[in-house]
Amino acid sequence: MAKQMTLGVIVGNRGFFPSHLATSGRLEMIAVLEAAGIKPIVLSPEETAHGAVETYEDAKKCAALFKKHADEIDGIIITLPNFGEERGLADALRLADLRVPVLIQATPDSAGKMSIAFRRDSFCGKMSICNNLKQYGIPYSLTQLHTEAPESEEFKADLAWFTAVCRVVKGLKNLRIGAIGARPTAFNTVRYSEKLLEKSGITVETLDLSEVMGRIERMKDHDDAAQAKLAAIKKYIPIGETPEAALMKMAKLGAVIDHWMAASALTISAVQCWTSIEEYLGIVPCTVMSMMSESLIPSACEVDVLGTLSMYALTLASETPSALLDWNNNYGDNPDKAVCFHCSNLPKHFFKQGVKMDFQQIIAGTVGKDNTFGTLDGTVKAGPMSFARFSTNDFTGQIAGYVGEGAFTDDPLNTFGGAGVVEIPKMQELLRYICENGFEHHVAANFSATAAPVYEAASKYLGWKMHWHR
Repeated sequence: MAKQMTLGVIVGNRGFFPSHLATSGRLEMIAVLEAAGIKPIVLSPEETAHGAVETYEDAKKCAALFKKHADEIDGIIITLPNFGEERGLADALRLADLRVPVLIQATPDSAGKMSIAFRRDSFCGKMSICNNLKQYGIPYSLTQLHTEAPESEEFKADLAWFTAVCRVVKGLKNLRIGAIGARPTAFNTVRYSEKLLEKSGITVETLDLSEVMGRIERMKDHDDAAQAKLAAIKKYIPIGETPEAALMKMAKLGAVIDHWMAASALTISAVQCWTSIEEYLGIVPCTVMSMMSESLIPSACEVDVLGTLSMYALTLASETPSALLDWNNNYGDNPDKAVCFHCSNLPKHFFKQGVKMDFQQIIAGTVGKDNTFGTLDGTVKAGPMSFARFSTNDFTGQIAGYVGEGAFTDDPLNTFGGAGVVEIPKMQELLRYICENGFEHHVAANFSATAAPVYEAASKYLGWKMHWHR
């Protein structure tokens, strides 16, 4: 996940403004990006005057450079050290046609340097390039302040936000999701439209549980894949009283899923976690799924394909593990607090110390305790929380979603599975929005403050109908 990011840079310049500002502005932006560990792709002063884009010929050179690096470029920054030539900038984006996020940065004037030799007018030029990009139908993002110096703290924060936007957009582009097993009959909640996902470039590959069971049956205990996964499970979490036979079944299940996902070029997954696996294999898949989510390749229970998609968006933005939780219980009489719970396959990143493997208490009474080993049992730690949920709406032909932020608290909670108390400002308004719009009871959560980049990526660049709870 921690691969180096690459951003294309287009330097604006308008000839009758001080061109030396384009020269210095280009070098400033390159230095800021490299200091942040980002690789810049930008024209050199040998290719165009000052390494900037002003004419249509400059735009063609810039587009050719970007196309050469198309597989690398995660996003594009337009930097305006002076007013900038809006036509050349817009043409460069159109000709390159990379369809990646675009951030527009304008460098502020200094009140003491307003003579013709130093006057920038990028404050005004930013409006002109935005106007042109609207005419061209090219989406773009803005810095928090209208003008920000590249070396400022404000731009540093905006750069972190923008790179998160870029990761979400690139990560969801041509994404392939594995759906393992059929939706549990009782869960109409997690129905979704594969066609609407496909329209957004997201493919779902299915695998029947009978194939999973058959491949597990053929796998020997001494097979390298089974032994490697067994060792990984024992290293991952204290196994408690889990029988060795159950651990081997988990290892084989994990090995089968790993092989299928690699062979099918899949990134994330959703699994039918009950009750066929418990009845016919004799374990729950929670630990195997937790390990995938911990490795930043989310796996959602109850074949919640849109749930794992929501998890992945948060993971891409934050570069940390996400979990799928139920909006499950009120917490006393505090209207801004609730209990979020699953039974559980949460990544261990979510837990306080003391998390361990256990049996699944909810369905043990139905299928027997001995058939339900493999859950993670513990309390969710305190910390900042971002949440997200995507859903497909067949009636409107749209993918929709909501995002927001709150916190996991240290409030006491005496229960089983994986559970934590969340506090979200105006939570009753959020719950009303969820119910009024028919969203699922599942929500993706992440220890971060990343609602803003997920919202920007989904609404502006993916074209999904989004609500930001604030």
